[in-house]
Amino acid sequence: MPSTEGLEPRKAALRMLDAILRRAQTMDNAAQIARSLPPADAALATAIAGETLRRLPDLDFLIDSATRQCLPDDAKARMVLRIALAQKIGLGTPDHAVVATALPLVDGGPRRLVHGVLGTLLRRGLPAIEAPRLPAEVEARWSAAWGSAVVAAARDAIARRPATDLSFASAPACAEFTQGVSLAPLHRRLDPGSMITELPGFAEGHWWVQDLAASLPARLVPLTAQRVLDACAAPGGKTMQLAARGHAVTALDRSESRLARLSENLSRTGLAAETVTADALHWDAPEPFDAVLLDAPCSATGTFRRHPEVLYRARPAIIADSAALQSSMLDRASAWVRPGGSLVYAVCSLEPEEGELQIAAFLGRNPHFALQPAVLLPDGVTPSAEGWVRVLPGMLADEGGLDGFFVAHLVRSAA
Repeated sequence: MPSTEGLEPRKAALRMLDAILRRAQTMDNAAQIARSLPPADAALATAIAGETLRRLPDLDFLIDSATRQCLPDDAKARMVLRIALAQKIGLGTPDHAVVATALPLVDGGPRRLVHGVLGTLLRRGLPAIEAPRLPAEVEARWSAAWGSAVVAAARDAIARRPATDLSFASAPACAEFTQGVSLAPLHRRLDPGSMITELPGFAEGHWWVQDLAASLPARLVPLTAQRVLDACAAPGGKTMQLAARGHAVTALDRSESRLARLSENLSRTGLAAETVTADALHWDAPEPFDAVLLDAPCSATGTFRRHPEVLYRARPAIIADSAALQSSMLDRASAWVRPGGSLVYAVCSLEPEEGELQIAAFLGRNPHFALQPAVLLPDGVTPSAEGWVRVLPGMLADEGGLDGFFVAHLVRSAA
């Protein structure tokens, strides 16, 4: 009889994938399914679900190559086969453990089918799938927007664990930190899997984890801006950047729990900012700001390296809804900028509707704003001819890559 050792994390991974693929939950929300498991088992469940999502189209191709009739997408047998193959290819699980933990998952179901397909594929030898295919609709969309080379770079990126980026509160603290490499001022990049809480300076609050691309919006806020609003501020990476640079920061977010986390981060780092719990669409600024940073809610497709589920959640309807919300928030935020002040807009999205097209439309209806060309960017990240910043898969690939991002610095006319 197959062993049931290690079965609980596999059951949790199945339920997590069902929550993500059928109910469009995020990985973070779906991971709550495993919260009652021991930490090692919960981590394994999350790893299995993540590796399955990173290679889903290729896993399905393998399964279909070994079955006479195509299994429905939502068939339990297909999902069990997916996680079994993902463990072998992505986690290096031994063959006997792959089979032993897969068969109990289909008790009362097509065990013979699952056993036969696994046996066939394991005997053939599974490919490494080092550059997994993305969902067909995503590849078509990104190929049309950015070209086939970017799609190829995204395939390369999704199979690799992203590096760990640290943002520092001060130049002396950054200089004292000798691990990793620096790709920008107040930045260090470490190998994936670094034990964050054991790194020097964590307890002292010298730094925080923040992808280098996510640090770009705050870097574009002019140093001369005294009063700065960080709209949609939580969990606080940009707020801390701004406070560390000496700005008087107001951090606005509608989520009380996320603002509480931001306050904890400020306390750990010894930085200060005023926090306001309110919905940006309904909040009224007491007076104009020298600069407003709007990192708007978006489809988050640029974070696919860390959150591969976004490739399945961010369908065209979600992108369209996000773009409509961003348009409203941009108009709202622009009213809080003083004459001559700055509005920095950012999204962690690879969709033009949320980036380039969004800003072009905003400038069309707000002629008193103009693009300010981006400066002081990391080597390998260059502004477009228009002046905005588009971070794509493939940029800084040799150094570990970046999340996808769009950033634009707009300046309000002084008159």
